[in-house]
Amino acid sequence: MIITPGPGVLSLAGVGAAFGFRSGLRYLTGLFIGTNLVALAVVTGLGALVLANPVIRLVLLGASTCYLLYLAARIALAGSNIAFSPATRKPGVRDGLLLQAVNPKAYVVNTTLFSGFPIFPEAYGLEVATKFLIINVIWLAIHFLWLWAGSAVKRMALPPRTQRIINVGMALAMLVVVGLAAWSAF
Repeated sequence: MIITPGPGVLSLAGVGAAFGFRSGLRYLTGLFIGTNLVALAVVTGLGALVLANPVIRLVLLGASTCYLLYLAARIALAGSNIAFSPATRKPGVRDGLLLQAVNPKAYVVNTTLFSGFPIFPEAYGLEVATKFLIINVIWLAIHFLWLWAGSAVKRMALPPRTQRIINVGMALAMLVVVGLAAWSAF
């Protein structure tokens, strides 16, 4: 599930395509901090406490789903430019943190990892530390790859038809993520 394209990697590729690798590193830092804060909320039970209220859970699911559908539409309708839309400023650490706070996929991935797949069932601290290490190694590799891919696209002069196909593929991937997040909520 962590490898499927979600809002984090798709937006990171967009930042790389729009502003280049170096500028994307600030945004990647925010995504990284944000995903670890989400993991911490899951591990401490804060996420479960908030989501235990059916009204709050429904509101958050609806807001997150609408946001992801909005991102998918912006990607699909971007025409022949690979990006969300022309950006007026470079996204930074704060933007990455905010995205991860509302990213349902981050909650689903972390809940799935930390609540299942026991490694050290008798040593909770070691279990959590090991899973944080595993998920961060995988997360960093995947996100650096997407940032590199986005910045590589910036250097290419792809024909409009190819760019359009990429946009539709990214939008479809986002819709799959929305479906997985909605399905796992029930």
